[in-house]
Amino acid sequence: MSDTKEQILLAALRLFARDGYEAVSVSQIAGALGMTKGALYKHYKNKQDIFDSIVARMEQLDAIHARQYQLPEGTIEEMAEEYRHASLQQILAFSRAQFHYWTEEEFPSCFRKLLTLEQYRNEAMHALYQQYLAAGPLGYMTDLFRSLRIPDADQMALAFYGPMHLLYSCYDGAEEKQAVFVLLEEHLDRMYKTLKVGEEL
Repeated sequence: MSDTKEQILLAALRLFARDGYEAVSVSQIAGALGMTKGALYKHYKNKQDIFDSIVARMEQLDAIHARQYQLPEGTIEEMAEEYRHASLQQILAFSRAQFHYWTEEEFPSCFRKLLTLEQYRNEAMHALYQQYLAAGPLGYMTDLFRSLRIPDADQMALAFYGPMHLLYSCYDGAEEKQAVFVLLEEHLDRMYKTLKVGEEL
């Protein structure tokens, strides 16, 4: 992807995260970059095309993150063997990295804020919010815990992911961001000890 196309995506995402998708016009996106609408249209057909490209980029980034931690990218039905080879240490390391990814890296952080803003106003955004930040990660954790034969995998996934989801909001509102990361580490450490016991049963 060219630098200009990349700059357009990031500028649009920043505006969407601040003002909401519907409130932002192509003119505003172009203006944020100091270009004309005509110049922007050489790269993207319209605002929906920009948004679709943002979602495609997020799919790529998600797959890259899973591969970095040698965790399955698809469902347990699609990748049963990969789920069987997942370890608790990999899951903890991946979860820690995902929290930093959704809070500190600008592209995914803006995407998270956009979906949080729009989930009650737009059906498609609601579905994406569930996929990326709610039911999707909860279901993924449930499948990973089941593959580790942890008892009550669905409840343990809820106990594991629920506080992480809450900490996203805490991070956004915190003056001292490091304090949120301390809470995250304490949570992950406690869950590791709990899950390790369950794994050994």
